[in-house]
Amino acid sequence: MTAARGPSAGSRGALRGRVVAAYGRRFLVESPDGEIVACVARGRQAAYACGDRVHGALTGRNEGVIEACDPRSTLFFRAAAHRRKVIAANATQVAVIVAGEPSTSDELVARILAAAHRQSMRGLIVLNKADLAGPTGAMRERLAPFARAGDPIVEVSARHDVGPLRAPLAGQTTVLIGQSGMGKSTIVNALAPDAGAATREISRFLDSGRHTTSATRLYPLDADTAIVDSPGVEAFGLAHLSPAEIALGFPELGALAGRCRFADCRHRVEPGCAVLAAAASGAVSPRRLELLHRILDAESAAR
Repeated sequence: MTAARGPSAGSRGALRGRVVAAYGRRFLVESPDGEIVACVARGRQAAYACGDRVHGALTGRNEGVIEACDPRSTLFFRAAAHRRKVIAANATQVAVIVAGEPSTSDELVARILAAAHRQSMRGLIVLNKADLAGPTGAMRERLAPFARAGDPIVEVSARHDVGPLRAPLAGQTTVLIGQSGMGKSTIVNALAPDAGAATREISRFLDSGRHTTSATRLYPLDADTAIVDSPGVEAFGLAHLSPAEIALGFPELGALAGRCRFADCRHRVEPGCAVLAAAASGAVSPRRLELLHRILDAESAAR
């Protein structure tokens, strides 16, 4: 990521490029030739995200205004009842970073993967700090229901080696997301050695380091691969998803739902419920069904 010096950024004219950093209504846009322009959005309701292909106008040297973005293939975001937080656009994969220490909420993992599933994005769980045998073993057990459901899990110790992550990330634009303390920053710095310098540059463009603490940033790893570093999350609302869409994030349960006696079965106490029977027999994980019910009840109460 290099500061803009060419004539296209030093004079008024057209702006076109990809958003590589986002903080509120302030953005950094990288042009096709690698120039960086600090931008604001035109219109109070405009919302852009890392990965958006945008266009607008240059307003001065290294400055511009975003007026619109190209159609998105995906838009990954979380939502409460009256507010949504856009995280990344045009990403193809979501990697949930977890660890045994501090402990990670498996409900949070399920929520993030459900949101990714709704956008037809790949889901990946990254179990970091694998060198901490005791906590990692406990977390591995908590993740076992996800593994049984088909969610890929990669174990790494980011302080020593992120090699196991490179193949799952190759050819993808991957959003890295998780609770604070999971070691996400260590993973980012190991994958993108220039991330520290890029962060300082973003801080300079946005005038203050405090702007970068909750900024989302995109780092290309090669011509076909990029990661999007997002702020730590402690909650992930799914107000934008219907109960049926949330249930699609639990495909192993959905595969059984068609066998239930009643078409509108809620998989709670209904007679002839194939999902309850499978959970009781151990054919599917009872914890996965419990998580689905917890999420549906919480989202219903919040609306």
